[in-house]
Amino acid sequence: MHTQEESVVLDGPCGALEGLYYVAPNASQMVLICHPNPVKGGTMLNKVVSTLQRTARDAGYITLRFNYRGVGSSAGAHDMHMGEVEDADAAVRWLLAKHPSLPLTLMGFSYGGFVAACLAGRLEAEGQPVARQILAAPAVARLEGHPLAQQGALTIIQPDQDEVIVPDRVYQFSAELARPHELLKVAECSHFFHGKLVELKDRVAERL
Repeated sequence: MHTQEESVVLDGPCGALEGLYYVAPNASQMVLICHPNPVKGGTMLNKVVSTLQRTARDAGYITLRFNYRGVGSSAGAHDMHMGEVEDADAAVRWLLAKHPSLPLTLMGFSYGGFVAACLAGRLEAEGQPVARQILAAPAVARLEGHPLAQQGALTIIQPDQDEVIVPDRVYQFSAELARPHELLKVAECSHFFHGKLVELKDRVAERL
C-alpha cells in the first residue's frame, strides 16, 4: 500500500501554506488535521499530529495536514487567535474542492483542538456538515464565546497528567457541553502522549 504523503502548497489568507496530502486508494472519508501551538514550536510534523495522520491513513482516509501562517515555509506571522482558524478554513476548502462528495472529519491536538472545533462550528453554520471531530488534549479555554458544531460525532481525548492543558478544565468543559459527545481519559499520560501514542492510535482507530 502506498503511504507517502505529497507536499502541497495551499492558498492561504496570508499567502502560501505548506501541507502534506495523502490520497488513499478507494477512499470513502477524508480528514483535516490541525497542529499544536506554533509559538511553542508546534508544526504539522508534531508526533501526535503524525500519529493522527497515520491512524487515519491506515483506516483508508484521505488526509491533509498543514502548517499555520508563520510556521515552516508557510507565509505570514503567528496570530494565535482566529488567523490560524482562517488558515484551517483555507485548507479545508482546498480539500473539499478536491473531494466534494466525501464525509469530512476534523482532528486537532492541543491548540489545534481549538482550531478544529472553531472550524467545525463555522462550517456547520454555512451548511457544510462535519461528520466527526476528534480533539486530543484540546485548548478548551480558548473556545469560550465561539460557536461550536452541534452535529456529527465528537470525541475528546484527554491525558490525565497533562502539564500544558489542565485536565480538570477539559473535564469541566465536557460536563457543561450540552451536545452528545464522548470524553476519553488516558491514564498516566502527559500532554504529548509520551509512551502512550499506541494507545492514542488505538482509541482513534476505533472511532474511524
